[in-house]
Amino acid sequence: MRITQEADYAMRIVLALARRGEGIRLDAKSIATEENVPQRFALKILRKLTKAGVVKSFRGVQGGYAISREPKDINMLDVIVAIDGPVYINRCLESAEACNLQRSEHCAIHNELGRVQEMINEEMAKVDFEALLKSTQKNAKL
Repeated sequence: MRITQEADYAMRIVLALARRGEGIRLDAKSIATEENVPQRFALKILRKLTKAGVVKSFRGVQGGYAISREPKDINMLDVIVAIDGPVYINRCLESAEACNLQRSEHCAIHNELGRVQEMINEEMAKVDFEALLKSTQKNAKL
């Protein structure tokens, strides 16, 4: 499993919006500049995050983007799934038809990979953006 660059950028964008707080708007150009993300790519990411309900978008002169919930209610898994879809560490975990041996229901490797995947998802779900903000602030003081 590899987290895509798009998902990495998305987490940085959400962290930038979380830094400002719920309801505080920031325009796409400022987000892109602050997080060193190409603006067109940032817009694509922001559309996905908006569709997933992680971010709200506002039109007009006072428009922009803001996180849709408190940072403690948004986690890394939410953002990764919004960008890349569900996390699968092996294609056989996505669907039984993807198993080359057609025995995913009783395959020891499939079962262990499924267990590992569940642990990864649980750990990513534990990392919320409030914790990331605190970590960022702590590291800034060092």
